[in-house]
Amino acid sequence: MLAQSQINHVHPLNQEVRRVLIVEDEVLFARAVSKQLVKAGFECEQVESLEAARAVLKQFDPDTVLLDMRLPDGNGMDILPELVAKGVATIVMTAHGDVGDAVSAMKLGAVDFLKKPLDLEELLLVVQKNCKTAELQASLDYSRQRDAHASEGVELVGDSPPIQAVRMQIERIAQLGGLNDAIPPTVLIIGETGTGKDVVARLMHLSCANRDRPFVHVDCASLPAELIESELFGHEKGAFTNAVGARPGLIEAAEDGTLFLDEIGELPLNLQAKLLNVLERRKVRRLGSTKERSVPARIIAATNRDLHEMVKAGLFRSDLYYRLNVMTITMPPLRERGGDIVKLAHHFMELTERRYGLARHTFSDNAIETIRQYAWPGNVRELRHQISRAVLLSNQAQILAKDVGVSLMQVAIGHPPANEALIPLDEAEKTMLLNALEASNNNVSKAARLLSITRMTMRYRMDKHGISV
Repeated sequence: MLAQSQINHVHPLNQEVRRVLIVEDEVLFARAVSKQLVKAGFECEQVESLEAARAVLKQFDPDTVLLDMRLPDGNGMDILPELVAKGVATIVMTAHGDVGDAVSAMKLGAVDFLKKPLDLEELLLVVQKNCKTAELQASLDYSRQRDAHASEGVELVGDSPPIQAVRMQIERIAQLGGLNDAIPPTVLIIGETGTGKDVVARLMHLSCANRDRPFVHVDCASLPAELIESELFGHEKGAFTNAVGARPGLIEAAEDGTLFLDEIGELPLNLQAKLLNVLERRKVRRLGSTKERSVPARIIAATNRDLHEMVKAGLFRSDLYYRLNVMTITMPPLRERGGDIVKLAHHFMELTERRYGLARHTFSDNAIETIRQYAWPGNVRELRHQISRAVLLSNQAQILAKDVGVSLMQVAIGHPPANEALIPLDEAEKTMLLNALEASNNNVSKAARLLSITRMTMRYRMDKHGISV
């Protein structure tokens, strides 16, 4: 006859409570285990047979099952496949020290086994360790799903020769990584701020065989100075004040995926030697530890600074620079990408429309001219932000020059395109007049005020350039 199940609950407001089902026919022992687990913050239920366990599983939904091998109505092996199929972590318990049962259970998917008589403290540690492992795995799964979502739509837009050259380099590096089991070469991506160095790093990750592994983006410029070593290399419990537990660093977290060290030029000199050691030996050692761990990850670094000049100034280690500079990809500034600028503007407009479920927009001719003539010192990042802002704030289907949010004076004379002749004065003046008229909805008086000239002067300049409204 089945004994009534006994349930011990903890405070219902604790959302982090882990549930444990104890399947054990020795009632006194099961109660002792339950009491120990409840004291540690678990929610427990105990049953004495396989039949009772199957009935409770429908309602209790445990995270962990402590499963005895010898039960009144069968062997724990009979229910183990069902528990594994449900994704329930199962720890088997066996008297008699039956190693054969334990091995069979592990082959079927049990996460651990314990031999009776059990030490309750040891049992608690095993359950806690299992729950911690489950939490870390869930966190890793979430991170990978998030990274996969973040990778959707990652692409290099444009057909200019500089961008085609970057694509060819990415493809070549991907081929090198797939030639054998050797660790792929370190890659250094250089270029001005906002040119898309992070996009190239992620594309390189997506092009490799380990694309489903972690992609760890480390912004060296934003890591707190007092924590940067611990964040990168990890630490053991007690390594420093407040190090209450062991923690892997970001280098370790990359596993056999990709480690992207963004803004590598901001890394302090005292840590550059440690990073060089990691690159050379492919080993990392946590703070306070004597054990070294392998670093199989692909390593990509990026910077907007001139590392060669930093080396000469004593701000960057020459040996680290030469070690990073195995393969270099140079990202061109947007002003050197020609027709890519307009293609990118349309691309960002469509992305914003899809993301926010907005109706389709178009650019006016003057808006296109403004986008084309502006030098975009903030490069692709600035263009993306300005176009997204224009689409979100526009109350009409057509994006005008004024919506782009770029100063007329900046377009006409403030930022002439690099490596090109200055815009002729007549052309610049005409562009300013047209942009002012568009910004004022063809109100001549308002356009004159925008340009800080009289209405009469505005009319004269319009007649001069053959502009009518």
